[in-house]
Amino acid sequence: MRLRGSGCEGGPVTPPVVVVAVALLRGRQLLAARRSAPSALAGGWELPGGKVEPGEREEDALVRECVEELGVEVRLGERVGGDWPLSPGRALRVWTGSVVEGEPAPLQDHDELRWLSWGDWESVGWLPADMPVVGRLRALVEEGQDVLPGATT
Repeated sequence: MRLRGSGCEGGPVTPPVVVVAVALLRGRQLLAARRSAPSALAGGWELPGGKVEPGEREEDALVRECVEELGVEVRLGERVGGDWPLSPGRALRVWTGSVVEGEPAPLQDHDELRWLSWGDWESVGWLPADMPVVGRLRALVEEGQDVLPGATT
């Protein structure tokens, strides 16, 4: 007798589309980027980043996205949490980072950038996917964790 619902039904599980983002820190300041596109996200604030291209390492995609969107070279630190949920079939993966060359400018997909001081991290309208990441990052800093090992700020 075979039990219904056992085994693998519905075919193979498709891995999520991975979107990467960076929490750029300068001391206790956090860089926030306001989306200008697509229209569904325009006006919302996020941590900068983007999609991982096929065959690309996640960390390499994040460094590339920072050059394309902000015009800066970054050094990545620690990963913040695991997979943060986005829309169905998409997952957000976040690292801390610091700018090592250049000054961030809104070159692509954003119309404004702000370095938020420690007390102002919640002062912008974060997109829903980014809100819990910012909260987790704040908790890590409050716990005294070194979120940018070896970085100079």
